[in-house]
Amino acid sequence: MLNPPVTISVAFVRGMLSGICAGGASSEECLLQAGIPLALLDEPEGRVTAEQYVALFEVLMKQHDDEGLGFFSRPLRHGSLAFVMRSTLGATTVETAIRRLCSGFQLLQDDVQFDVVREDQLTGLRIIVPTAYYPDRIFVHELLLRIISRLVVWLHGGRIRPFGFDFAYPSPPQANEYYKLFVGRVRFDQPQSAMWFPTANLLTAMRRDEAALRDFLLQSPRNVVIPQRNDDATSERIRTYLQKIRPQWPDLPATADALHMSVSTLQRHLADEGSSFQMVKDQLRRDLAIMRLNTSTVQLATLAAELGFSDQAVFQRAFKTWTGSAPGTYRQRR
Repeated sequence: MLNPPVTISVAFVRGMLSGICAGGASSEECLLQAGIPLALLDEPEGRVTAEQYVALFEVLMKQHDDEGLGFFSRPLRHGSLAFVMRSTLGATTVETAIRRLCSGFQLLQDDVQFDVVREDQLTGLRIIVPTAYYPDRIFVHELLLRIISRLVVWLHGGRIRPFGFDFAYPSPPQANEYYKLFVGRVRFDQPQSAMWFPTANLLTAMRRDEAALRDFLLQSPRNVVIPQRNDDATSERIRTYLQKIRPQWPDLPATADALHMSVSTLQRHLADEGSSFQMVKDQLRRDLAIMRLNTSTVQLATLAAELGFSDQAVFQRAFKTWTGSAPGTYRQRR
């Protein structure tokens, strides 16, 4: 069974470009190679596919020979991530591996400080970013927290989840997207950016070796920049079920029955996640539509039927609400 598609807000595309743009480089060629229309950056609700997002990350790294994407005064040359990851091999516990990660990153750049702290039953990795990075490079906080948290989860064997994330800047316009990118509690306006894990999880033995690291690096950068699926979330279970059963689009009672829940229980779980059945359904249909418009020449009427719309006009209105542009315009830009 295919996993539901993933799309990324164009706000994170602008953030990814902000490092090289702050240094005076042009982003147009990189966007072209990644298959992202330049005009899409001006759409407040614009979105790109996960494949386009990963492609842009790879193009930026290769074109500038900088795995830090221009955010640091010294470029992180090709192989920097592999170097830091190899420093964790042989660590006795996950916490020891985290401290080695911090030391490795500290050797490679002079701008950002790392600090491992404990508070009650939690261990935090704080990232102290100079104020010189505000406001045009706040993406560096999000980038570092996303990459390092994924590395920590991988070091543990993929069986832990972060408790939460702190961000040392105000809640951005795309704050709702953070709750999908970062599993756990999300807080803004904090003294430092940080990620938090239950301390007990980090005191367990490190479960990775050289062979596992080679496999991990073969899948990089996708496995560090794409949002991590939370298969336990009710919204993710609904997305997976709807993806599996399409082109049928069952209603709320039928979906609750398929997931062995009452309607009220399903709605309560979704409310706890800040979502609703209609939101989950529309977000999946939006992501499927973007993927199909990017990868096929399907007729709009056919696509509307696949997505469960009564006719093409209804689909076009919905797509414009979701993304800010009509599906035909979106395809032409591609």
